[in-house]
Amino acid sequence: MSDVLIIGGGVIGMLTAWQLAEAGQAVTLLERGRCGREASWAGGGIVSPLYPWRYSDPVSHLARFAECEYPRLVARLLEETGIDPEYRQRGLLYLRVDDGDRAFDWAHRFGKPLEVVSADAIYAKEPWLVEGIEAGLWMPTLGSIRNPRLCRALRARLSTLSRVTLEEGLAVEGVCVEQGRVAGVETSRGRFTAGQVVLCGGAWSGVLLDRLGVALPVRPVKGQMMLFRTPPMAKGRQLLERVVLADGRYLIPRGDGRVLIGSTLEEADFDKTPTEEARESLRQSALAMMPALADCPIEHHWAGLRPAAPDGIPFIGEVPEIPGLFVNAGHYRNGLVLAPASSRLMVDMLLRRPPLIDPAPYAPAGLSTSAWSSCNPLSE
Repeated sequence: MSDVLIIGGGVIGMLTAWQLAEAGQAVTLLERGRCGREASWAGGGIVSPLYPWRYSDPVSHLARFAECEYPRLVARLLEETGIDPEYRQRGLLYLRVDDGDRAFDWAHRFGKPLEVVSADAIYAKEPWLVEGIEAGLWMPTLGSIRNPRLCRALRARLSTLSRVTLEEGLAVEGVCVEQGRVAGVETSRGRFTAGQVVLCGGAWSGVLLDRLGVALPVRPVKGQMMLFRTPPMAKGRQLLERVVLADGRYLIPRGDGRVLIGSTLEEADFDKTPTEEARESLRQSALAMMPALADCPIEHHWAGLRPAAPDGIPFIGEVPEIPGLFVNAGHYRNGLVLAPASSRLMVDMLLRRPPLIDPAPYAPAGLSTSAWSSCNPLSE
């Protein structure tokens, strides 16, 4: 018997389990594969929405809290696990932005430093960028994290906590209800009981709730990315030192000098197969920003599935008419970005604490429900 069952072992699920355990709760985390191997692993790791001024204020409120939390989180993980998630707070260069007025209005309202920088300033920061850049926007506080290492660190931390049970390679087959509220779940390895169940299933969350008679408008959006292996540079410099964003595509430097390019946006249902068309498109985008990458081998090419919700605002809260069943899903491209904030909000709700963030904009109150049995199967 656990106090809380968590379905889904991505960054949000793992952070939720960690916080609950530290608050004295017994937690079981259920993951059908291995923790941290879906969207949390596949993303780029920029700790900000790509163009934050193009999102609604509820997303910005979560992002602001999470950005402040990441340095502390990473320091704790490094100290307690010995795994460095490689948080790099070296700023972000925006090129070819056509809505600068909107960007500066957002920056003023949320207290973010943002400035116009000249070509000289840009090339002083990143001398290997393509020639001909005339100006850009610079936000010095933004950072990035090496998300696969963050996932490894979180999983390692959870494995040391006596109040957390990790159950991997396990399929959830049903949610069970007794006396009008959630009592646990049925799985491929039997029943797990708990007074509260939290669904952090990413792109699969809508499917799971649909089979409970709950219409959650979260769908998968495929994204493909690639990694270049770059040569050692003189005087300790890397080919790229900072995140650069242009025309919706981005370059992200890693601590070992590798450079990541992302990403595509594809409606492909649950297909995660990398394609040659996307590979060439990503390569051309990378070379358009940094021609020197033409001489660097492509080390890896992969795809992941983002959980897209209307307006990019995640659903965080208790599911209507099913007491004890909570959802934390629909973060679209910002799951990693918002994870410390959305998991904190979820834990505040589960523990009935005053929330640090207003929960109203994320409440799944408008979800429709229909009749369902006391142990409705989630898979055929």
